[in-house]
Amino acid sequence: MKFTVQQYSIADLAGKPFIDPQEIEEMLASARPDLKRVKEIIAKSLDKQRLTLEETAVLLNADEPELIEEIKAGAKALKEKVYGKRIVLFAPLYVGNKCSNNCSYCGFRVSNSNAVRRTLEKHELISNVQALEEQGQKRLVLVFGEHRDYSSQYIADCVKEVYKIKKGNGEIRRVNINAAPMSTADFRTVAEAGIGTYQIFQETYHPEMYREYHRGGNKADYGSRLTAFDRAMEAGIDDVGIGALFGLYDWKFEVMGLLRHVNHLEACFNVGPHTISFPRLQDASHFRVNEKYRVSDEIFKRLVAILRLAVPYTGMILTAREPEHIRREVLQFGCSQIDAGTKLEIGAYAEKPAGNQNLDKEQFLLNDNRSLGEVMDELLEDGYLPSFCTACYRKERTGEHFMEFSVPGFIKHYCTPNAMLTLAEYLEDYASPVVKEKGWKVIAGAIEDMANDKTLKSLQERLELMKQGKRDLYF
Repeated sequence: MKFTVQQYSIADLAGKPFIDPQEIEEMLASARPDLKRVKEIIAKSLDKQRLTLEETAVLLNADEPELIEEIKAGAKALKEKVYGKRIVLFAPLYVGNKCSNNCSYCGFRVSNSNAVRRTLEKHELISNVQALEEQGQKRLVLVFGEHRDYSSQYIADCVKEVYKIKKGNGEIRRVNINAAPMSTADFRTVAEAGIGTYQIFQETYHPEMYREYHRGGNKADYGSRLTAFDRAMEAGIDDVGIGALFGLYDWKFEVMGLLRHVNHLEACFNVGPHTISFPRLQDASHFRVNEKYRVSDEIFKRLVAILRLAVPYTGMILTAREPEHIRREVLQFGCSQIDAGTKLEIGAYAEKPAGNQNLDKEQFLLNDNRSLGEVMDELLEDGYLPSFCTACYRKERTGEHFMEFSVPGFIKHYCTPNAMLTLAEYLEDYASPVVKEKGWKVIAGAIEDMANDKTLKSLQERLELMKQGKRDLYF
């Protein structure tokens, strides 16, 4: 699938930096929003067309309450149009927190002598994955500190091990990784292990501020981190997840940086990122940040809505960094993936440590500590369709092939039925009686909405097989 990509003052060349701060700042300075223009831009997004950077800048500068409400309403409408009520769930599993970098905002930084360093032994990795499977999790992100001990081969071995672990009806069907940027050869090593999405965050797209926050380790190299996905894609990893840590610099600049990154990947590799993350800065052990860039709740809601409109088909990840009430509201604006039952302390899924969070053992403060079952209960109560689906990856509908399905809207014929099948698995194997009753009611309602869909009969047959004990059925 071909994309129309704008040309910028810095050429989009694979492996070459592509952020021009002056260009972004000039776009923001020149954007003049009014009601008519904002409505035109929202209409374009609702027609499922990607917004330009200039159009996104207009939405970012729309500070009047009336315009903000237009943007939020547009994001809600787009979310319903493209994704319906489906929400994909996953869990992060921290494998090791050794780190050679010195990022001032991170509890894992090498200069933090208070940090309790630990790497899971093989038997501990197995026990933690089994604990996650007993909850009903099917999708994991393995998280590694940026350290020489966590080589590409080590990461690949961890991925292979996770795929082998089975507990009852439980299994992990999708292993994503969050790890240090690698060489193309090292990316091939982890690709051959069968990883799903490779995820890292640029943290801040502003080069000068990036240098201010990163004063040691390989991560101090702005350009190498910025082009890591180029190397990953050249190595055959066609699903990547970008992100910025909001609170390190001006939030409008970071949104523009994310969009510029999307454009770069589309220009060089004909496919954009599979997901965009927008974590908000949280407290960490003995950290140091510039408080003036902290993002308020209201600004956070705005930036999520604007990102949804800017990239109608890109997955958006909302994490447990955010408190429960913010997550519940922001889900309406177009987030398609969330984590649930998250624990950040290494080994915590199996060991179940008592007491409050210990920031000396965790990367940052977590604000939503609910179990997977509690999150599922709320999602179902709000009418969402929780999904643990991994079918597209296993059917090789990834990268450019995924875009061929998703951009025209055909993906809903796969995603909604597969969401129901994975939800049925969860309800039969792991849900409490109350959640099970709610879940089957949600499935029944979703079936009613598929009255004229060609997959309906086959879906109903597979749901009945699920009740009889069959597992891992998908389209």
